[in-house]
Amino acid sequence: MTLRVTFLGTSGAVPTTRRAPSAIMVNREGERFLFDCGEGTQRQMMRFATGFDVDHLLLSHLHGDHVLGIPGLVQTWDFQDREAPLAIHAPPGSRRSLENLIGAMDHNTGFPVRIHEVTPGTVAIDAEEYEIRTFETEHRTTSIGYALVENDRPGRFMREKAEEELGIPPGPAYGRLHEGESVELEDGRIIDSDRVVGPPRPGRSLVYTGDTRPVEATVEVADEPDLLIHDATFDDSEAGRARSTGHATAREAGELAARAGAKRLAMTHISSRYAGNPVSHEREADAAFDGESFVAEDGQTVDVPFPDKE
Repeated sequence: MTLRVTFLGTSGAVPTTRRAPSAIMVNREGERFLFDCGEGTQRQMMRFATGFDVDHLLLSHLHGDHVLGIPGLVQTWDFQDREAPLAIHAPPGSRRSLENLIGAMDHNTGFPVRIHEVTPGTVAIDAEEYEIRTFETEHRTTSIGYALVENDRPGRFMREKAEEELGIPPGPAYGRLHEGESVELEDGRIIDSDRVVGPPRPGRSLVYTGDTRPVEATVEVADEPDLLIHDATFDDSEAGRARSTGHATAREAGELAARAGAKRLAMTHISSRYAGNPVSHEREADAAFDGESFVAEDGQTVDVPFPDKE
């Protein structure tokens, strides 16, 4: 039951030899979502072997370091004879700019590209087992964040109780009970699901803010997310610049992760001024957040387990 995050680009506005511009691949059960698409994203996808099979591109905002990889990636998909439609989800008012960006090289794609402007506080993708919610962020332009939140799963099936205490023979009845149905046994007894199935178990969740100041909407969009991916462009020494440019510091990201009850914090969009290992980011986040925190690196892969995994 895969939920895997691959950081394709973790730099701030300017790429470095170590970090590419913003792009994050999320693989859920083989379904891939690309969050932002900075310059060179398609090369990063090849370099880190994420695959190109993406149906949904979700953009936090339209600054160049988050979208300039789109034209090249779209053309590559065309060269590969892609036929499946591509859905691009973006903040309100983005459609015309994205159409111009994709058409800048006068290249007509052989597959449908559908642009969906999504409003903060709504659901961008409503699937059977999960949804991707949007929330308002605070940057120097219209921007949004995204939260992938899975549905609750059925509780654990108590096989020993079913077989030994209630005398339910193994077979199709077990599956029906686990799915919440009642079953009638050969002796006429009706067994309700809740007699052999424990309480629902939470699914997994991850939150991606894109570029933003710390905002309460990040706390509210998901209940204790398993992974929070938050802007941490600067450390405390540049707190004033973070405020003026619509970004966050590592300490602010840690404080917000603590308020949100996040299990883990991944800090990204690291300014090029921190060319070496940004140890100050980790130290400042750790001072504010008791959970696991780390500065994401290009190519780093993080698996998100179920909350109740033993």
